Amino acid sequence: MMGNLPPKRAATVILIRPEDNRGFEVFMTRRPAGMNFLGGMYLFPGGSVREEDCSENSLRRCFGLSRQQAQRILGGHLSPGFSLAHWVAGIRELFEEAGILLCVAEGGGPLDMRETARKERLYKKRKALIEKSMKFETMLESERLLCDAARLVYFSHWSTPEEFPIRFDTRFYLALLPADQSPLSASHEVAQSSWLAPERALELCQQGKLPVIFPTYASLRTLANFDSSEDLFAAYRQG
Repeated sequence: MMGNLPPKRAATVILIRPEDNRGFEVFMTRRPAGMNFLGGMYLFPGGSVREEDCSENSLRRCFGLSRQQAQRILGGHLSPGFSLAHWVAGIRELFEEAGILLCVAEGGGPLDMRETARKERLYKKRKALIEKSMKFETMLESERLLCDAARLVYFSHWSTPEEFPIRFDTRFYLALLPADQSPLSASHEVAQSSWLAPERALELCQQGKLPVIFPTYASLRTLANFDSSEDLFAAYRQG
């Protein structure tokens, strides 16, 4: 039976934007209605862990988190390299879907996305990533960048029940929006996007105006328990 197929490993990033009044908003995207999987639903950016995310070149281009640390966070049933690949996948998917790049320079310095020439290069390379004419590791090497794995804070773990034909085993992460970056309003997998306070998102869900799957709803419920992004990250940051 198809439902007995093992789930695909995946990573999802909940992008957080602090508000002036100590609250915060989360970035949500709506999938195009015509998509075969979860068409019309509101989600957080994310997707499958690909083979390229597990490559030695990709793993070497991670900053702020070791393979062993990633394994301790996700559990010993995953190898150190495959554990860290979840962080790579989350960073890659966030860039492909929303145009937000959580990276640092090779020396560990901040990535300045206000530089016009770099923004234009990265825009073209993001298009190449989507078209699969370029690998993420190649883009990182060409721009002399490292994945800022420390920016992704582990949040939760959800797995699709066995009776479903398409299954995912997904790790959810929290990440603060970089001050010099803004997400795309739409992209190849995003019909539209919205910044919403968790409480407001829950209200829209209950009114039937924000269709979501259960892991998304449960995540919003948990996020709504926190008054500020500082309190949220303090609760989930490990080490």
